[in-house]
Amino acid sequence: MTLWTDDANPGRPYWWDGLAWVAPEGDLPGACDLLVIGGGYTGLSAALAAHDCGARVAVVDALDPGKGASTRNGGMFGAHPRLGWSTLDKQFGAEVADALFDEASTALDWARDLIERQGINCDLQQTGRIQLAWTARHFEGQKALAQTLAEKSRVRAHIVPRERLSDEIATERYFGGIVFGEHCGIQPAKFHQGLMRAVQARGIPVIAHCPVTALERTGATFAATTPQGRIRAQKVLLATGGYTAAPFNWHVSRVFPLPSYIIATEPLAANLIGHLAPGRRMMVETRARHSYFRISPDGTRILFGGRASMVNVAADTAARRLRDTMCEIWPELKGTRISHSWRGNTGYSFTHMLHVGEDRGLHHAMGYSGSGTVMAPWLGAKAAYRAMGDSRGETGYAATRLTRHWMHPGSRPHFLHAANAWYRTAVDWSENRQSR
Repeated sequence: MTLWTDDANPGRPYWWDGLAWVAPEGDLPGACDLLVIGGGYTGLSAALAAHDCGARVAVVDALDPGKGASTRNGGMFGAHPRLGWSTLDKQFGAEVADALFDEASTALDWARDLIERQGINCDLQQTGRIQLAWTARHFEGQKALAQTLAEKSRVRAHIVPRERLSDEIATERYFGGIVFGEHCGIQPAKFHQGLMRAVQARGIPVIAHCPVTALERTGATFAATTPQGRIRAQKVLLATGGYTAAPFNWHVSRVFPLPSYIIATEPLAANLIGHLAPGRRMMVETRARHSYFRISPDGTRILFGGRASMVNVAADTAARRLRDTMCEIWPELKGTRISHSWRGNTGYSFTHMLHVGEDRGLHHAMGYSGSGTVMAPWLGAKAAYRAMGDSRGETGYAATRLTRHWMHPGSRPHFLHAANAWYRTAVDWSENRQSR
């Protein structure tokens, strides 16, 4: 069976096609009030917030700003609690659990307002997002979640029973679902480029290919060493997510890179897409395979992502695995060719939770664990406000934590090889058995 289209571009994100990249501008200054390390959603949003507080800001990136997760993700734009209320209560206490549930709608409203205020054209569409229950037990959990959301947050969600699921998706694989009606879809690379334009409009320098190789603290200030020189900063904010590396070993040991893979199909007939996904929503699963899928913004393709592997594999291998999973859900797509296959690193924490905080004066926002499209700009701004001593930095995510785990004693997440084998055999087998 042919895998690729004739013009396929394995390894290149679909989102990059036809994108007018904004070139980074500015030279590395000798000093600033806030040095932001990382030029993705988190870093650029932090730069905007700090600048608007009156700070002199500089942004440095080890590679090309945004060419990590910010322009490689699925473009699912929504915010709801990453974990259930009872799990949050056990980990952080009831007060924190309540705060995180309450913050979800605020974060989404703020992010939508950011797009409007900055005039960012990123194909924002309020499609809603449906989480599809792979097992009957998962569906019972969704019903409990809907009740908790109604009691403890302003997040609007409703349950879709199995007999009504055909209004959303043409498949027999799921036991029901929960719909978050306010969630949206975006073109993630356009969103990032819009943030870049907003940063440049304020005269904030963004320096590419400028990794921080050493960071020294002297008294209340920092000195950062880069290949393009040294810069002194009153405050430093680390915004590197799943691409964090030395010398930031405290963060490397607590947030590890977990690859997520995505494919784009060849263009499909409009009536086929309408048949497969009549709800036209962002779609995710409850099973540990973490499949997530959607219609492209122009309505011509299916974009399908998930756990093709927990370690890096070739684009061809990932594409075949994801297409096989896609065809389990939609057998009508057997034989569909793939035009793009790519991956990006999610910055995963051992608590599966996001966190804003500092370690010995170094501020950070990271650990999004696959929930960064809204939360990265939101928490980037929060981290910047906290660094500037602004009261707007208050957030429930300052009360979460980043923890270490005995499986990850060094700088490289070697444990993912064992985890990958475990999930691809025991976990997937168990969930498939439960779904019958």
